[in-house]
Amino acid sequence: MSAHEENRLREQISTLGKSLFDRGLTMGSSGNISVRLDDGGWMMTPTNACLGRLDPARISRLDGQGQWLDGDKPTKEQFLHMAMYAERPQSGAIVHLHSTHSVAVSCLPGIDHCDCIPPLTAYYVMRVGKLPLVPYHVPGDPKLGDAVRGLAGQHSAVLLANHGPVVAGKDLEAAVYATEELEETAKLFLLLRGENPRALNEEQVAELKRRFPA
Repeated sequence: MSAHEENRLREQISTLGKSLFDRGLTMGSSGNISVRLDDGGWMMTPTNACLGRLDPARISRLDGQGQWLDGDKPTKEQFLHMAMYAERPQSGAIVHLHSTHSVAVSCLPGIDHCDCIPPLTAYYVMRVGKLPLVPYHVPGDPKLGDAVRGLAGQHSAVLLANHGPVVAGKDLEAAVYATEELEETAKLFLLLRGENPRALNEEQVAELKRRFPA
């Protein structure tokens, strides 16, 4: 990878991280972002870093085995990213947030653990699809990585119970857009609870998947 391309990705991570933070989709030092590199390695946001104040030069660089090479120490939730990448060779970036409405959905009783949010809009179907719930684990528990790995091959996004979403995309822009779509749809879902909302039916969902394959 050229120095120019590496610098571009560092700037993009910082810019999009700040955008997510400024709009309240993550807070404090929560949330993390990673990008897959052409040489098989990764860039990741550092541990205890605020996405609103990232220094591009200090973003973590990892090799193809996930070993820390330079920059600040990577996020302690590195294992979540590695679990998703292991099952999704087509994915070029991952965003993990503690976004309010998505976390709220993850705490609700009675949601469908195979598909936490119904297909309320076309763009949710196109960018997120089905959203399975990963059972609660203590943050940092390696078993959480195993649970994510078991679902990542079939789903580009998962929702960690009482924790937040992990969303993969073909590149960082796509992963951020999908994360934003998930959060807005979670907000809609909460607003409509008890109203028996009209979701897209199976035929409408199938048509979207035919016309807009992932």
